[in-house]
Amino acid sequence: MENEINKDIQEALDFYKAQNYEEALNSFLKASETEGNNSNLLNNIGLCYSKLAKDDLAVEYFMRALSLNSKAVQTYINLADVYYRNKNIIEAINLLENGVTIMPNEIALKHYLSRFYLEDCRYDLAMDQLFEILDIDSDNIDAYWDLGNIQFELGDYNSAVDNYENVLEKITDNAVLYYQTAAAYEANDNIDKAISNHLKALSCNENFHPSYKKLGILFMARNDIESALEYFQDYLNFDLPSEEKKNIEDLITRISK
Repeated sequence: MENEINKDIQEALDFYKAQNYEEALNSFLKASETEGNNSNLLNNIGLCYSKLAKDDLAVEYFMRALSLNSKAVQTYINLADVYYRNKNIIEAINLLENGVTIMPNEIALKHYLSRFYLEDCRYDLAMDQLFEILDIDSDNIDAYWDLGNIQFELGDYNSAVDNYENVLEKITDNAVLYYQTAAAYEANDNIDKAISNHLKALSCNENFHPSYKKLGILFMARNDIESALEYFQDYLNFDLPSEEKKNIEDLITRISK
């Protein structure tokens, strides 16, 4: 009997990996006939129902899984995703708060909770969770990144810069990260640092076109028209919307005079 159950589960996992969720569900359900009190199995059934957009059944099975194992981290995340898809943000927050209460050092849950707090515009609570993550893991790049983004949105550009720079100590080949750091420096009126970070973005990815436009604007603000023209011309080499292309061409004409 055990071999048959294992076969059903392996079959189900193979179907799931192949994105054949109906067959995966059938195999998981078959295994559950004799292994019903198995939180992992119930979680997997919930996942199949979720993939099949049968969210009521997905919630039912995820809840059953949690009733058997209140420390099943991935089940909290899976259930929160279903709540999010159905715009039940408060339900998701309540669920994740419960999980964090049970597992206060579980970083994945704290990070998920912080992002749901953000969805509900609870910025202070979101940052509290991120600071707690950093108390547990001082090298957590995702926490630094999310903190920087929140602080940027709140206008705390000094703190945003500090957190982006913490990420840059670990990651040095990400154009988006350099771009966002440059934006924080620009918002804090540090044009030289903004330019430096946009140049680093282009050193990571020479096709990262937003930095060409920003460099044109920043050099123009520094009254370095020659450099501004160079980067605006480079920006025009990309496949831009017609209105954007015309605006840049008009700008080039004005500053060339």
